[in-house]
Amino acid sequence: MKSSALLAVATGTSSLAQAFNAHEQTNTPATLPLQTNADDDEQPWEGPLIMSAPMLQNYAETSVGVAFAVSDWANGYVIIGERPDLSDGRKVMCGGYRITDISNHVILVRITGLRPATTYYYRIGADHIAYKGGYDMKILGNEENPHIYHFTTAGVAAKAHFCVINDTHVQWEPFGRAIEKIAQLSPSCVIWNGDASNVEETIKAQTRIFLKPQIQREDYAAEMPYLFCPGNHDLRGMANRHLERVWMYRQPEERLPRDWDLGRNFAVRMGDIALVGLDTGEDKMDTNPIFAGLFNSEAYRRAQTDWLRDALAQKEIRTAPYLVAICHIPLFDDNPKHNPGDIAPADKDPQYSTDFAMWQRTCAQLWTPLLQQAGCQLVITAHQHHYRYHAPTSERPWAQIVGGGPEHAADESDEQPGQFPTVIEGEVKDKALIVTIHNLRTRKVQDTFIFRPRKSRRKGKL
Repeated sequence: MKSSALLAVATGTSSLAQAFNAHEQTNTPATLPLQTNADDDEQPWEGPLIMSAPMLQNYAETSVGVAFAVSDWANGYVIIGERPDLSDGRKVMCGGYRITDISNHVILVRITGLRPATTYYYRIGADHIAYKGGYDMKILGNEENPHIYHFTTAGVAAKAHFCVINDTHVQWEPFGRAIEKIAQLSPSCVIWNGDASNVEETIKAQTRIFLKPQIQREDYAAEMPYLFCPGNHDLRGMANRHLERVWMYRQPEERLPRDWDLGRNFAVRMGDIALVGLDTGEDKMDTNPIFAGLFNSEAYRRAQTDWLRDALAQKEIRTAPYLVAICHIPLFDDNPKHNPGDIAPADKDPQYSTDFAMWQRTCAQLWTPLLQQAGCQLVITAHQHHYRYHAPTSERPWAQIVGGGPEHAADESDEQPGQFPTVIEGEVKDKALIVTIHNLRTRKVQDTFIFRPRKSRRKGKL
């Protein structure tokens, strides 16, 4: 492995803390709105019924989600098939088995029963609904997007190529740069590694982040499937407490009953790479009074441990030459001033530079023994807004890459180590996993790391 001279310079604790505290103060409102269901009373968008290009969400070997925005009450669907002209297309409605969904914001269609590593073509449509009561409803009209999109499912035979973005925080200029770089690289999928949001109180605000971003490439996720590892900011705000209304969970049949509330976790095989996604939850303790006891991240992290044990034992995950885990808050930090996220009851201790988690010691204690036993070579994290690389050691045999945040200095001479937005790219070439760090400020490659296949794992419990 190799890394640039930049990584030989330790990231200054004070600059990290200042950047973080400034972000918290800028994006956290002093008080919540008095009316918590404001999005139900908003005026609809004017114009067409379908208000956005589709977004491919939570892609997997045999399933995918399609989401798109609507301007008024609607009932949406996807027509999908393997022929480019959709002459073999089948219609999949939004909602579950009993009833279809009706929404005036976002249509969510989960498509199951697909074949691994297969290219599908699809088109979206919506019916305009008038609903006055349980016995008084009708369809006012229909609208279909004439464009036919396509995507390829994951699987052992899929192309082993992914990209990771993180901490976009509704900052359109760096987000637009990231999307253009991803379009150039053309990976099989993208992992959005948390903090897409700030503090979102309405579904409309969430919709503008994921489905109607203010960037040139508005159809950025129509043919590029996305996976999502939430960050701490993606939990904050009345709307973000139910982000699944905009970014869907998987269907119940795709998960064990025990794991029905773990809709963000994923274990996906993509060629020679197994991608495992975990959710580190809040960066503050559940006992911190700022959240009034309304968070339950501790139990959530424990529940993911059982899921992770089972996921790593799946044949398609166990047999992959490369195992890459992804989560928002880092699982390791060698800076003794960085808060490990388990300082009870309120995250405060004078020995640490912040009163929130800079890394997650609890998650590390729960998850990394399983990842280490499974031969995980790389953990990709985010949250600190400064790019950094931790090489593996004899005690910690996995490497950790922390993605850069959206901020960057106006002048290169003022830039702190790692202070630039990144796109992290991973691709298997000639049986080696090549991980490339793209610096979006300089528009150049910052670092390249090479990983070799892990030892094959025998069948058995972890």
